[in-house]
Amino acid sequence: MVRLYLRSVDRRPDPAPLRTNDRAVILAGMAVWVVLLVLAVAARHRLSADGHGWWVWTPVAGLALGCYGLYYVHRRDRAGR
Repeated sequence: MVRLYLRSVDRRPDPAPLRTNDRAVILAGMAVWVVLLVLAVAARHRLSADGHGWWVWTPVAGLALGCYGLYYVHRRDRAGR
């Protein structure tokens, strides 16, 4: 039987959080953005002619957010010690 609400007494304890390698995940995402940036720069003239010149800046924004993610993870891990 499935119930939408369980009393605190009836609940099982929460499982321990999984340990993940956040740095590796961010670096893999950044590698994808680098590949997309290279492709966008290679096709920038065609993209500009079609009115999609801003597509070149999308991977740049992704890389900037990835750098911020690395900084955040580094600070979080250092504060956790």
